[in-house]
This record gives sequence, structure tokens and C-alpha cells, in this order.
Amino acid sequence: MRKLEGKVALVTGSGRGIGREVALQLAAYGARLVINDLDAEPAEEVVATIRNAGGEAVACVGSVTAPDFAERLVKVAVDNFGAIDIIVNNAGYTWDNVIQKMSDEQWYAIMDCHLTAPFRILRAAQPVISAAAKQEAAEGREVLRKVVNISSGAAGGNVGQSNYSSAKAGLLGLTKTLSKEWGRLKVNVNAVAFGLIETRLTQALAGEDSKTVNIEGREIKVGVQQSRLDNAALTIPLGRPGKPEEAAGAVVMLCLPEADFCSGQVIYCGGGPGSNF
Repeated sequence: MRKLEGKVALVTGSGRGIGREVALQLAAYGARLVINDLDAEPAEEVVATIRNAGGEAVACVGSVTAPDFAERLVKVAVDNFGAIDIIVNNAGYTWDNVIQKMSDEQWYAIMDCHLTAPFRILRAAQPVISAAAKQEAAEGREVLRKVVNISSGAAGGNVGQSNYSSAKAGLLGLTKTLSKEWGRLKVNVNAVAFGLIETRLTQALAGEDSKTVNIEGREIKVGVQQSRLDNAALTIPLGRPGKPEEAAGAVVMLCLPEADFCSGQVIYCGGGPGSNF
């Protein structure tokens, strides 16, 4: 059932992990995709996968924290597809430390990625969405658009994550505010807060070894001690971490017509109440 036939969806951080699964599921419902990743190779791989399945997709490569990124992302969508119907603010990573050891660079890097970037993207998209909504209203049509911001159970507070937790909590405030500001534009603005999901950022460390990913020239340690993963799993009612495709399902659900009267809501996707992770 192609319930999103012809809709234009922008998904940040969609070259890998949960974002990739979100993009593929939206494409399967008929949406046309703008794929974003820091690196060209994974972004183009997702574009090729969608096109090979008969869908439409283009890439917008680059960091969501770049000052000109939001305007560039919106331009790519409008130039290629002429509209914006769905925005999923998914791009992100963690850079943890206890507060007395956390640098300003760590604080601002995470705040910029998880809170400032979504703000800029939504601000840049507003004129396009507003113009479309006004035209549809004049024609007597109601067209619902969707925004899904990706938050985390960590918004409730996590040791070593004052930057990440603060950014994800702030994103919930942005979500609820935009749901009120954009209701008149017929936009549903919701958030999904993830618990423990199996991605490269939550993979188990081998002993004391640390794996890293390169984020804008910084080598950021990723991975979690096995003991912490084991403890977290014990607090999940379903008894296991989530899979990327399951996490994506919660996001896509909010983009479907069935969610047309849901706005300003936060769905926790973590296998049941328990661990913030």
C-alpha cells in the first residue's frame, strides 16, 4: 500500500543505521526521498537502493551543522521534487563525558547537531510549507504534512551525557512548540524517543578497546561496555535491544495518514518503560 505516493521526504543522517531504514521504509510507501549523510558513499548507496526498487531519491551530502546546510537541503528538495511533505530530523551521534571533564567543544558539537540543526532545517522549510498550505487552503483542500524529530530516553537524564540529554530534552520543547505554531499550516509535529537500539554507536566494545568514527575531522569514540548493555537489557520489558528497522517503524508510523490527527506527541520506542539508556 503506497500511502505516501508522491510525497517528498527529507531524512537527515539517512546513509546508515536507523535513518537508512526510515528512508527505505518511506520509499516503500511511495515517498520520494532526499537522503543525507556526512559522507557521499553511504548516501549514494541508499539513493541507488531506492532507485533500483523503482523509487525516486537524491542525495544532499554534508554536515547538518554547517551554517548553510538547512537552506541547501531545502533547495535540493524543491529543485528536484518541487515540494516538502515530510521532515525527519534524525542525524546524530554521542560524545560523552562527565560534566567536570566535558569541554565547551563537546557541549556545542552535540547541541549543534541535535538541537540547532533541526531548528535551522525547520526554519528554512517554513516558507515552502507555508506557501503550499496557503495555496491548498485557497483551493479548499486540506493536506497534512509531517515532522518527526528524533529524541531519546536520555532526555530524562543520563550519567555522562549532559550535552546529549540536554539537546534531546530541548528537541522535545521544539517539537511541542512547532506543533502549536504549525497547526494552522496543517503540519503534524511529533517526536520519537529511542531506547537501546542496535547501531554502530551502541555496539559492544571488545574488552577495553575503543572504536571511533570520524565526525567533521574529530575521532569520536563509539561503542558501549558489554556490562552496560547487559544491564540495560535487563530493564527492557521485551528483554532485548531494538533493531534499526523496528526503530524506523515508529518514525514511519507518524508519517502515515493514520497519524493525521496526532501532533505534539512523543512516542517512546524502547521495548517498554524502563531504561533511559
